[in-house]
Amino acid sequence: MQVKGLREIVLIHDLKKQGLSISAIARQVGCDRKTVWRHLDQGLVAPVYGPRAPRERAIEPYETYLRDRVLAFPGLSGARLLREIRAMGYEGGYTAVTDFLRTVRPSVPKPFERRFETPPGRQAQGDFAEFTAEFTDEPGVVRKVWLFSMVLGHSRWFWGRFVASQNQQSVLRCHIGAFEAIGGTPEEILYDRMKTAVIGEDEAGVVTYNASLVALLNHYGAIPRACRPYRAKTKGKIERPFRYIRQDFFLARSFRNLDDLNAQFDAWRAEVANPRLHATTRRIVDQAFAEEKPALKPLPAIPYDAVLTIERRVSREGMVSVGGNLYSVPDTAQKRMLEVQHHASEVRIFEDGKLIARHPVLEGKGLRRVDPAHRKAPPPRPPQQVPVQGLRRPLEFYDAVGRRLAAGGQP
Repeated sequence: MQVKGLREIVLIHDLKKQGLSISAIARQVGCDRKTVWRHLDQGLVAPVYGPRAPRERAIEPYETYLRDRVLAFPGLSGARLLREIRAMGYEGGYTAVTDFLRTVRPSVPKPFERRFETPPGRQAQGDFAEFTAEFTDEPGVVRKVWLFSMVLGHSRWFWGRFVASQNQQSVLRCHIGAFEAIGGTPEEILYDRMKTAVIGEDEAGVVTYNASLVALLNHYGAIPRACRPYRAKTKGKIERPFRYIRQDFFLARSFRNLDDLNAQFDAWRAEVANPRLHATTRRIVDQAFAEEKPALKPLPAIPYDAVLTIERRVSREGMVSVGGNLYSVPDTAQKRMLEVQHHASEVRIFEDGKLIARHPVLEGKGLRRVDPAHRKAPPPRPPQQVPVQGLRRPLEFYDAVGRRLAAGGQP
């Protein structure tokens, strides 16, 4: 019997050191004496095994067929080819087929992606991203908020603002805030076809933009541009920051309300995001922004002030509804229908052409703002009259008066 393992060889040498005879070692290990002598002469040498006899694989008879099929039609799926060879008698598994196809299927060369870099001052990208927040001022209430962000394409410097809705006035306020924070405007703004920017596109590919947004951009000297449909890579400069904001800023934080959320976000942008080394450009964002800023168009001398003039009825509580929110009017207002001017950041209320109220635009829906100056002070209450109580007399007096009257005398 031949020793087949290194463990038995070691055991033979160990038993020999202990003084056992060759016969005793052979009996204990379970081999003949010639085998013991041979391993003692050779020393501690690992045994050499011969090659294992090859075993035919189930896929092997079909490999030529599979190779020819994928060379002729590289796009054939593994599931399709599995069905074909099953009809030919194959009884193996699907994994064996896909493993073999991976070795013979011709590779399809993919073109290298060229990163599109914009020159300084050429382009910014703007878009909204949806977040959900539970503010500590409203425990148990989960609210949707939207982050509007604008990123300069060259330097990657970005500005953002969380808002309660994506209505047109919020879009205009966000653009004005972004341009003021940037201190200038790029030549064009790229949008991901958000509904407040891109209205539609005709069969010829002509894009129709929101007229109010176009008017604002014209004021600042910029033009709108829409991303091509289903081309996500063209908006990467704005999509990646949203993921970065969600992971590095938004998660695992608490906010009292929307104002606190924006205050923390502004601090994070100034202290963390814009001073960082950008992973793609390998430049400090703030430094790259300082180099890009001279290429931006200067802000116009006159601030943008778009006006939407509407008429609103005054409620019994002395409020008018604008954009889903209520704003107070003075108690002295005489008319029930008033003219309201909805500016980008302010609501102005007029009566007969005279300005009687102005309010900052409320962010959100279903909110109320009452200016204390609009409510008259209640008239002073007259001093209370303290009734004069009559003099109290003892009961004996009334008893004496009664007896005198009964006797016919004067009281």
